[in-house]
Amino acid sequence: MRMPEPDGDVLARREAIVAGLRRILLDDGVIADDEGLKPYESDGLTAYRQVPIAVALPRSTREVAEILRYCHDEGVKVVPRGGGTSLSGGALPLADGIVLGLGRLNRVLSIDLANRCAVVQPGVTNLAISQAVAHAGFYYAPDPSSQIACTIGGNVAENAGGLHCLKYGLTTHNVLGIELVTIAGDVIRLGGRHLDAEGYDILAVMTGSEGLLGVVTEVTVRLLRKPATARAVLLGFAGNPAAGACVAKIIAAGIIPAGMEMMDRDAIHAAEEFCHAGYPLDVEAILIVEVDGFPSEVDALVDRVQAIAKGVGATHLRVSHSEAERTALWAGRKNALPAVGRLAPDYYVMDGTIPRRRLPEVLSRIAELSQRYALRVANVFHAGDGNLHPLILYDAAIPGELERAEELGSAILTACVEVGGVLTGEHGVGVEKRDLMGTMFNERDLAHQMRLKCAFDPDARLNPGKMFPTLHRCAELGRLHVHAGQLRFPDLPRF
Repeated sequence: MRMPEPDGDVLARREAIVAGLRRILLDDGVIADDEGLKPYESDGLTAYRQVPIAVALPRSTREVAEILRYCHDEGVKVVPRGGGTSLSGGALPLADGIVLGLGRLNRVLSIDLANRCAVVQPGVTNLAISQAVAHAGFYYAPDPSSQIACTIGGNVAENAGGLHCLKYGLTTHNVLGIELVTIAGDVIRLGGRHLDAEGYDILAVMTGSEGLLGVVTEVTVRLLRKPATARAVLLGFAGNPAAGACVAKIIAAGIIPAGMEMMDRDAIHAAEEFCHAGYPLDVEAILIVEVDGFPSEVDALVDRVQAIAKGVGATHLRVSHSEAERTALWAGRKNALPAVGRLAPDYYVMDGTIPRRRLPEVLSRIAELSQRYALRVANVFHAGDGNLHPLILYDAAIPGELERAEELGSAILTACVEVGGVLTGEHGVGVEKRDLMGTMFNERDLAHQMRLKCAFDPDARLNPGKMFPTLHRCAELGRLHVHAGQLRFPDLPRF
């Protein structure tokens, strides 16, 4: 993996930069000692590590703006960081940059049940939002498996999904507004508590922009009423093709489950040993299908799902009859990633999305690639929307195995694109998939995306080295201007 060459001038000014940050952030707001920096050298993509110049920990939007303005003026690169759970290297630091940690902006600012929304700071964890409104019967729908640790700011940056995104959507479908700070230190607002906004949908652009365009300091999220009833159906199959066929037939029947997750044999056994969810161990694949709504509706949907499963040869059927039983069935899936850690010293989590109807074909392809590269692959994924999470098992202590795991991962993602899919469903591009962007986009596609990056960050100070295989020079585009609360873009010349 190749990152931008460190700026020697910036490195030589390390002490001055740290002193400048400390003038903005008093007390313990700046970390610059070797021991203190160690926890920030990596995110969830732990195969890659880099110690930054310093870590800045602001407590307010004003401090974020002052830090960014200082880094803008001094030519210092900035890597925003939330909970550090990114699996694509989105928060991987740079040797000549600082990490802007947003964990101290962790307050729920307001709850507006009449408008079914809440305003929170970016360091609030995903699960904490639902906990804050649970007493009133509301919740926040996107639920990544890391929801106990991942933050809403990181969710916005990566457009995170979760187990229930099939019915309730990704982060972009559940965010109404954000407060954003540009690299120049300008504070702007996009969207709000209202249903829609006039003008270009810059809010949607920011959701999933991976920290390359600005730093989110406040998020207005949509709240939903908890469904009256939710039941999970556990289905076991003798093979992956039958499970894949069941997914396609459920959707084709007009049923939109709240969640529909699939696990293969390796993942099933690891999860069952880890948390004793009651999964059958004599099957090759399981589906967990959850339906929610009013009791009579849920009962009818459960019957239809079971009938479809029997029609494609399900060998195991079990329906939850209590909230505790439903939660137990989900526990194995939600803990699949840590559970798979029992199978090998290391594993590499992939994230690609394919058309649902190509599930059996792609799973067979993954099995073939696993044999070719001589590395086991456990599969857990959001079957309902075709978002695959192959877990490549390897041992980093064996020379060459990490490189082979990366090659296998690239082959799997390339296969996803070849069948009409995309490189990522929710983890983002980061550095992990950056050099594969050319398999999905041509040079003209990437140039147009870079134009947007250049409009917001012409000097490439925000999270450089992520997402784009080649960083174009774009200082001639001028700077992004804010006037009367509106974004003003300079004319964008062709590359």
